[in-house]
Amino acid sequence: MEKRQACKNVLATLSCIGVMIATGGCNVGPDYVRPKVPVNANWSGKNDPRLARQSALDVEWWKQFDDPTLNKLVELARHQNLTLQIAALRIVEARALVGIAVGDQLPENVGPVASAEAVKLSEHGANTAAIDRFFGQYQVGFDALYEIDFWGKFRRGARSAAANYLATVADYDDALVLLTAEVARTYVTARSFEELIAQARDNVGLQLEGQQIAQSRFENGATSELDLAQATNLLETTRSTIPKLQIGLRHAENALSALLGRNPGYVRALLASARGIPTPPTHVTVSVPAKVLRRRPDIRSAELKAAAQCERIGIAKADLYPSFVLFGSIGTQTSSGAGATSNNSSFKDLFAPGSLVANAGGDVFWPVLRYPQILNNVRAEDARFQQAIVFYMDTVVKAAQEVEDGITGFLRQQEAAEFAQRAVTAAELSVELSLVQYREGATDYQRVLDSQRVLLASQNALIDTRSEAATNLIALYKALGGGWELRPGDRRIAQSMERDMRKRTNWGSLLSEPKPAQPKKASAPQPNKKTGRR
Repeated sequence: MEKRQACKNVLATLSCIGVMIATGGCNVGPDYVRPKVPVNANWSGKNDPRLARQSALDVEWWKQFDDPTLNKLVELARHQNLTLQIAALRIVEARALVGIAVGDQLPENVGPVASAEAVKLSEHGANTAAIDRFFGQYQVGFDALYEIDFWGKFRRGARSAAANYLATVADYDDALVLLTAEVARTYVTARSFEELIAQARDNVGLQLEGQQIAQSRFENGATSELDLAQATNLLETTRSTIPKLQIGLRHAENALSALLGRNPGYVRALLASARGIPTPPTHVTVSVPAKVLRRRPDIRSAELKAAAQCERIGIAKADLYPSFVLFGSIGTQTSSGAGATSNNSSFKDLFAPGSLVANAGGDVFWPVLRYPQILNNVRAEDARFQQAIVFYMDTVVKAAQEVEDGITGFLRQQEAAEFAQRAVTAAELSVELSLVQYREGATDYQRVLDSQRVLLASQNALIDTRSEAATNLIALYKALGGGWELRPGDRRIAQSMERDMRKRTNWGSLLSEPKPAQPKKASAPQPNKKTGRR
């Protein structure tokens, strides 16, 4: 009875110590505070009527180009892109790591739940002559170890893992923004090559007409062979540009196919349904810098990663202080002798009354001899946190630069396109007049060559300007961070991929999209018992 009472006293003492330590625990290390990064109050060109200042930005901005083929490509890419799938799988990985970090706060099973062993004692051992030297031992029970989170080590670990998880979600959103912009940019590139090829062929026809005129005049003795040679040189030079342009077109098509997660040639049928460079709208919606920068997922990701790293400083600092560990076990135990005259219990007595065994205790660990290493680990974590802060600030500054560059490009390229169109109109008239004059012998062929070269250069410049106008608007929308709000069917991982993963591993609910928290409904007011009023 005395031994049993002493055991109860030890258990009670350890329980009280555990409660006091757990309730008196604290978090060592710094708490995260968002760094302050100054931003401008407005963008440059804020008074330009082409910039609509509204709080709600265009979510499906690619539809502003009014191009069904582009809309289809974006939709396919957001469902099929393989890089986006990798970003989605990193979210699943991060969710699993959150579960590990949360589990670190719980007691740990450190021993087997059942054991059996056969023992043979030496004949020459002390006090073995009177006992059976051959016997078996059996035990069923549960061993547990619990490190009290006195310094907040495990709590910070869970918060760090949660911040990393949210950062992977932001990375996925950022991947959506980048993917949409890259699909649109590559599509514009492909359409630009198509127009350059068509334009080169038109110029081949025009220059072929000039060559025929020069040949006719040479055959009639009205001019020398020099005119014919110059006309042929210009014609063949223009023809030589077409294969190079076709190479560029094929590369753009292959790049689009890869963005859609398919083999080369996949988009060729899609691109055959429409022609022409997408025409950007004349107006674009922007918001104030502070709202735009809060919207961008890459900035959100950078801040969340800094917050996660801040928690790791506290995790490292906790090792500077003693750790408190509680341990215990409970179960049943019996042994059976091999001899016929043995008085030991048999295996069937494992669950009989009186077979219960238990123990409990506590340890304090304090690696004081490793203090220099631990302190340097804290310093390393702090340096990584400072790097994360600077990276966040750099991301904000570069984001502002991208928006400003996009606004400038969008506004100025519209003006450049108007000038380029006037230049083409004048060059076309120049070619027409020079051919008429040369046919009538009023001028030499050099005037025709010059006018045709100027026309080709002006037309190329117009196509480049139109392409850059569309590309600059795409860059602006990318800088504004739009498009991530729309996810493909609220499913990040493809169904076929999820099916394969579930065949290999029990994923539980980790592969399912977490449902957003529903706002609590306000309870209806209850009538007053005395007045009956609500």
